[in-house]
Amino acid sequence: MRDVPVILSGYKLTVVEPPCPKMKEVAPGSFEPVTDRQGVAQFVVSVFAKLRVQAGERAPKGEEIKVTLLADPGEGFPEDSRVELIDPQINPYQIDNGAGRVTSGIAFKAMGLKSAHVRGEK
Repeated sequence: MRDVPVILSGYKLTVVEPPCPKMKEVAPGSFEPVTDRQGVAQFVVSVFAKLRVQAGERAPKGEEIKVTLLADPGEGFPEDSRVELIDPQINPYQIDNGAGRVTSGIAFKAMGLKSAHVRGEK
């Protein structure tokens, strides 16, 4: 399965590392921007996701996630700003290193990023 839509409306997302172009290492110490098949540059943002809870409830531990953005989010997403992901999706992956060790997980991606409207949240 690829590009599985996810609903993150139950989470507060706070920018940990502002959006920047996604880079890949092509040679030791040499990097180039990551692009999609049409040549459009991709971006990456790190956000801290924490479950929204009702007044008086204690939120469980949150988690930092890196999200690939398929479009330039533009300016205005500094560290500690509250955001929402536009059309968030996940992709499961599994990597076998050939020596019997398998790494698996999920990769997050979204079409973009927008500011979240925060009303009375702490």
